[in-house]
Amino acid sequence: MHDLYADPEVVAAVAERFGPDVLGSGGAVDRAALGARAFAQEGGIAFLEGLIHPRVERRRRAWIAEQSARRPAPALLVCEVPLLFEAGAQDRFDATLVVTAPVALRRRRVEARGQDFDERSARQMPEEEKVARADRVLVNDGDLEALRAWVADRYAEYAGRPCHAPSRDH
Repeated sequence: MHDLYADPEVVAAVAERFGPDVLGSGGAVDRAALGARAFAQEGGIAFLEGLIHPRVERRRRAWIAEQSARRPAPALLVCEVPLLFEAGAQDRFDATLVVTAPVALRRRRVEARGQDFDERSARQMPEEEKVARADRVLVNDGDLEALRAWVADRYAEYAGRPCHAPSRDH
């Protein structure tokens, strides 16, 4: 939902709260600059969550309604929600799946994106708690084929029916 940062209301609110230097050329939100500023300022992340999360939820509901109206309806709808548990949104879904990896691998992946792993992790729920809350878990430390196989298994498991019985896949 990165395109929400192009919404004129969002751009204006972000510039007012964090200053015009978080806007790049052409007036678009520079997400890297915004992230650095939001993490550095007290209440910065909470402000962004309050601004963005309601818009994401409206889009999610509209998308679900649109998909549900299709004939035939899709066998399965999947939403990727990076901060699902932190937002307290897990009850909006029939099942929650967590894809995780060993801490060293997660650190490498985050730092490869130019982000500070320790700073971001400190503001998130501990990985172990997310894993404990999830209906299904994949430790993604293998190859792409292993990931594809796990996704195919989950599709076969969930397509056409809601989730009722939690379990763990490690």
